Amino acid sequence: MLDWTDRHCRYLLRLFTTHSLLYTEMVTSGALLHGDPERFLRHDAAEHPLALQLGGSDPVALSECARMGADFGYDEINLNVGCPSDRVQSGRIGACLMAEPGLVAECIAAMKHAVSVPVTIKTRIGIDNRDSYEELAHFIACVQAAGCDTFVIHARKAYLQGLSPKENRTVPPLNYAFAWRIKQEFPDLEIIVNGGIENLDQAAAQLDKVDGVMLGRAVYHNPSLLANVDARIFNDPHPVPTCAAIVHSMIPYIDRELKRGSRLKHITRHMLGLFHGVPGARHWRRHLSENAPQADAGSEVVIQALEQLARANDSANESAGGTGSPTSGYYHGHG
Repeated sequence: MLDWTDRHCRYLLRLFTTHSLLYTEMVTSGALLHGDPERFLRHDAAEHPLALQLGGSDPVALSECARMGADFGYDEINLNVGCPSDRVQSGRIGACLMAEPGLVAECIAAMKHAVSVPVTIKTRIGIDNRDSYEELAHFIACVQAAGCDTFVIHARKAYLQGLSPKENRTVPPLNYAFAWRIKQEFPDLEIIVNGGIENLDQAAAQLDKVDGVMLGRAVYHNPSLLANVDARIFNDPHPVPTCAAIVHSMIPYIDRELKRGSRLKHITRHMLGLFHGVPGARHWRRHLSENAPQADAGSEVVIQALEQLARANDSANESAGGTGSPTSGYYHGHG
């Protein structure tokens, strides 16, 4: 989710769910140690519970970065050993580290020694021709011995050569059975499955086999998938906000961020999928896409987009001979 789950995105997603753990985009140890930590680690208090995802392979550097994350208030530090891009491979980061379980264990041990918050790992089920269950189990056992008890498993192997990162998310076949078997054979571990899960029905089915589910791009493109997650997954049936209510809740945040120097387009790019599947949603997307990039664009652009969505939907409903829109709850009113 590099360049996707930034702090603006996370603030938006938090408005849908109180209990879901949110993750940052992966931040490399080099970016934190040699760049601007404030830029990468700053977040709003409303985003919690929140995990910082790190990329790196040097135990000393990762321990320092973990400490920085804990000092910034993150609730969990996660080491990414699943990203297959050429850029991270060249830095000995990501999925290529599955070939070095001993080094990964050293990194985890160093990070755990540096912080009191949980240290977790995100991995694949294998890489290239090292894709047997036995090799995955060996990797898990090595990292568990270093003190890691939570594994987020993307249930696809990664091809380090020949496939793009995008292709690595879809071409290698899903194999949830490996993750399920890991949970059976390592019952004391918390196993969270990731990959190919598109809705809460599929997520709920996974929870019969494992302890948790990570959703990525499905939620990014359709944030309202999270609207019912607290009630269904966490047994907290609080009132579900409409998408219109979410938009109105974003306005004070947008105004604050613009005063601090943020650009509207950097916030609204995460809001384009809010009305996924709602008639007239293209008017919402088009108005934001055309107007948010303007240098002086303010939160009024978002309100205008909402009004355009409502008018387009009402017009379509009238043309169909309806007396009211079945989707009006998505955009009318503040609650």
